[in-house]
Amino acid sequence: MTATNNDQAKADNPSKFNVSVIMQQSPSDSQWLENNWEAVGIISDLVEERGDRAAPSLIHQEGSVNRYLYSGFTLRLHEDECESYYYNLLSIQPHCYVVANLDDQGKPEPFLVSLSYDEAHAYLEGDDAVYTVPLPAELYRWTEAFVLNHYVPQKRTKRKRTDWKSSTPGPDDHEA
Repeated sequence: MTATNNDQAKADNPSKFNVSVIMQQSPSDSQWLENNWEAVGIISDLVEERGDRAAPSLIHQEGSVNRYLYSGFTLRLHEDECESYYYNLLSIQPHCYVVANLDDQGKPEPFLVSLSYDEAHAYLEGDDAVYTVPLPAELYRWTEAFVLNHYVPQKRTKRKRTDWKSSTPGPDDHEA
């Protein structure tokens, strides 16, 4: 592939994708929680990027199980996260990670969608809720093209251990 073809491939594969999140609310078996919440899907959003997110809308109701659509998210890929995307794509089941804040009643308010396990794990350590959703085929292909265009694996090398026995003490080294 020549440089012009590579530049064209990068231009054809943008670093962001508009998505919506589907969250499901169901009754909880726990005596302390009224509802269980989980992310059940990610879909591509045909709406152009917007600065604010619309309120969640009820899209399906079956008995006491409700599904809500949270739209207005922009999934962004970053060149410095390519290794995390690469390992996500190689996993048995690649995932999208939906990061949310929980209100007092335990209802999640998603604020980020990511394909980076490292980024999702950082939010998880910060006490945010992180939900995993299977990666849709079109997002898989988009991410795969991005990784192929930007990721250069680094050769892993072992660091050399210092031989402390053979070193001779210097003038400033003395025993107390």
